[in-house]
Formats: sequence, structure tokens, C-alpha cells
Amino acid sequence: MIDINLIRENAEEIRVKMLKKVDEVDFTDLLENDKKRKELILVVEELKAEKNRVSKEIPELKKAGKSVDSLINEMQEVGEKIKKLDEELNEYDAKIQYFLERLPNIPDDDLLAGGKENNKHIREFGKKPEFDFQPKNHVDLATSLGLIDYERGAKLAGNGFWIYKGVGAQLEWALLNYFVSEHLKDGYEFIMPPHILTYESGYTAGQFPKFEEEVFVLEKQENKSYRQFLAPTAETALINLHRDEILKESELPKKYFGYTPCYRSEAGSYRAEERGMIRGHQFNKIEMFQFTKPEDSDAAFLELVGKAEKLVEGLGLHYKTAKLAAGDCSHAMARTYDIEVWIPSMEIYKEVSSASNAREYQARRGNMKFRREDANKTEYLHTLNASGLATSRILPAILEQYQQKDGSVVVPEVLRKFIGIDVIKPV
Repeated sequence: MIDINLIRENAEEIRVKMLKKVDEVDFTDLLENDKKRKELILVVEELKAEKNRVSKEIPELKKAGKSVDSLINEMQEVGEKIKKLDEELNEYDAKIQYFLERLPNIPDDDLLAGGKENNKHIREFGKKPEFDFQPKNHVDLATSLGLIDYERGAKLAGNGFWIYKGVGAQLEWALLNYFVSEHLKDGYEFIMPPHILTYESGYTAGQFPKFEEEVFVLEKQENKSYRQFLAPTAETALINLHRDEILKESELPKKYFGYTPCYRSEAGSYRAEERGMIRGHQFNKIEMFQFTKPEDSDAAFLELVGKAEKLVEGLGLHYKTAKLAAGDCSHAMARTYDIEVWIPSMEIYKEVSSASNAREYQARRGNMKFRREDANKTEYLHTLNASGLATSRILPAILEQYQQKDGSVVVPEVLRKFIGIDVIKPV
């Protein structure tokens, strides 16, 4: 959430920055409601002060034998007036909160305005594979190699689902083992969070209330804020580990990685470019997460980007790293780099990791702070995340980039110790 003081003090500057990310921003109503709220607070405080003063005088007047009936009646009227003004004040608070919690994060100054069309590739690894035969797409390869059962996946759960089987299941698990082992080497703490989360978890992550329709809701009760949903990513759980906590400076940075399946209700456009495993309702992902001091978050961001790139490089896959334009960064993020792997059959790059810095946006929503050793004042943490990695596009990239003329697929060397074979051959 955005600090309202930034808008109070620099409304036009913040508006211009946000226009790099969204089409329209208007703070007029917010500032007017904020002004009326402040005016009401002054009136309420004056009335309460008067009520307190007179309430203290009444016993003394009684003791002096003077009538206090009119004063009591007057204070009852003041009390009723305070009650009504408090209700009005609550309405203004709700309006302000409603507006603020739907604002996106402010994009970093160095980001270009606009959407995907202004994303910039800033580096790449390896080269596009060249074949002296007609290469297959990953759907045909996964089928001919007996790795994925798309038909039975759809039969069990509908479109956008698949079944890993045999060596395919082993390959999927080998990828996860590879990711886990690398994160452990780097000193990150392994977390296996719940797959079912509360509404408050989604709110803290910045996904709710704006993107409620993009998750699978398990429980929805009218007039109740408590609802559960399936985690769309481990990030939604990890961000909430320190919700409503004040950490010590000496505890920072906190470095975690978590494994969950990811459940996405919005997935499944079923365009030709998103066939097979490229986009689905459920997929596996390892997520990296850091809680840092504000001055350390830029370095933490580069660390996360570097770790994601290193994982793809370890698999020997050709990829590019893209710096996203402001409008292509997600709602809660101030900056994002995508690591995009090459899918030969589609002749496009597909994101396998998205590394982002939320600055203090999520920490404000979740009331997550830290206290410096030499200060009493608390400050909001900075939060960062990056996929490390998602498997549903890595596996297709492996199949397509490592395929051989005879229909077999060479297993990347780093995975062989987990899977026990060097080459996957047609069944």
C-alpha cells in the first residue's frame, strides 16, 4: 500500500509516476476525503475535550449544591453528536482505505512507461539451438516419450491440467531437487507452507481485493471477511511469515525459499502459443523470498535475479533477461526482471522466473517492520521475490532444446544424478 503522506505532499509527482504504469490516476476525491477527515477529527477532539472538562465540573457543582441537570442534558447531546461524527469519520476512513488499497505500487524511476512493448532485453545466455532435422514441439515429445498424459489429465480435472508419469514425473521431481539443492547451498531457509491460505494472506501480498477472481476460492461466506483460497504461488504464503511482526535489525536479511504447486483460475487461454504445459491451472514452482532493510533491497534484487539466471544456465538453456516496463510490472511491484527461456517450436521466449522488488508496499499492507539497534523508531521492511524456478516452462524448454534426431532427449547434466539416466528415449 502507498503511504498517504506521499500523496498529501507530492500528489502530482506521484500521479505522473503512476501514469507510467496505469492509464488514469486521480487523487481529487482521496485528498478531499482526507481533508474532510482531518476537519472532523478536530471537531471531535474539541467536543471530547469539552465533554471531559464539563464532566469533571459536574461533581464539584453537585457538591456546591448547584443544579447540574441542564449540563447533564447538554453533555448527553454532545455525546450523541460525538457518536454521529465518529460514524461519519469511520465512513471517511473506509473511503480512504478503499482507495489506497486498490492503488498499484509506484514504479521505480528508471523504468520505461507502458506495457510489454517497452520491455527491454538486457542480457542473454547461450544461443538458439539449431537442428539438422525437423524438430518436434514439446507436446509431441512429451507424448512420444511417455512423460505427460494430457488426455487423462483433462479427463480427471478439465482443460489446463496434465499428468506427469514415469520418467516424466522423475524429470519434474529432478528439477525441483536441483532447485532446492542450489538454494540450500546459498544459505536460504527451506519452507513448505500451506497450500490453502486466508483472505488476509492474499491482501498482504497485494493480490486482494483487486485480483480476487484470479484464484480458486474454497470458502466464501456472505458478510464475512474470512475466506480461504488455493495459493497461486508460494510468494503469497512467504510474504505473510512475518505479518504483524517487528524484526530486529540483526535478523535481516531473512532469506527463504518455498515449494508449492501453484493454482491459477485465470490460466488456460488455449491459444496455439500456450498449448501443452506453457499455461495451466496447476504447476510446480520454487519461490525465493527476502525481507530486507530499505537500503539493502536493491542489492537483494540483483542477488535474486542472479540466482534465477544461474539456475537456467546450470540447465544449459538459452534464455534472455528482460527489464519490464512499468505497465508490465505486477500490481504490487516497483520493478521486475523476467528470465525468459527460448521455446523453439513457438519461436518465442517464455518467462520462467519473475524477480521483483515490492519496496515497502507489501510490508505496509501486512504491518511488517524492523527496529534498528540504535533507534526506538520502527521502519517498514522491504520485500522481494523471484521464481527459482517454475517447472512448467522449463520442462518444455528442456524437451525442445535438447531433442535429438531419433526423437530422444538428452537429460541436462545437473539433473542426471536425480533421475539416473542420461537420455530419455521414445517408449
